Amino acid sequence: MVKIGLQFKATLENVTNLRPEGEDFRWFLKLKCANCGEIPEKWQYINLMDNVPLKGGRGSASMVQKCKLCARENSIDILRDTITPYNAEDSERFKTIVQFECRGLEPVDFQPQAGFAADGPESGTKFPEITLLEKDWTDYDEKISESVGIYEVTHQFIKC
Repeated sequence: MVKIGLQFKATLENVTNLRPEGEDFRWFLKLKCANCGEIPEKWQYINLMDNVPLKGGRGSASMVQKCKLCARENSIDILRDTITPYNAEDSERFKTIVQFECRGLEPVDFQPQAGFAADGPESGTKFPEITLLEKDWTDYDEKISESVGIYEVTHQFIKC
């Protein structure tokens, strides 16, 4: 069992507390089988709502899957208590925003999509339903008459 952290980095303009919103937030990942090295082409997602029992009564995970090449059963679980917002002071620096407990799988790529939310640091304006698929997002904060945005979104994985 290995813990892998997803580190997020972006430039934030007039927003803070960027976070995944809700139990149904989808973490889109490409997962590599640690046994044979197979990386399926399709994006797979996991979320906090999914809870699949592991073989032999060893608990549960967010996703359990059998590798198409080597037939090994692997699992990945979102560690709920490790989900952390990305704040204005984190701007332009890598920060671990979630950790995954991996058994036989290793995330090798992340695709941020819909379901993020953020707040205006001075105005308190809520920005729900942020989509980061294009790696950039912009809006306008009426309360402070300023543009807001999230730019140059990137990521990396680290062992924890």
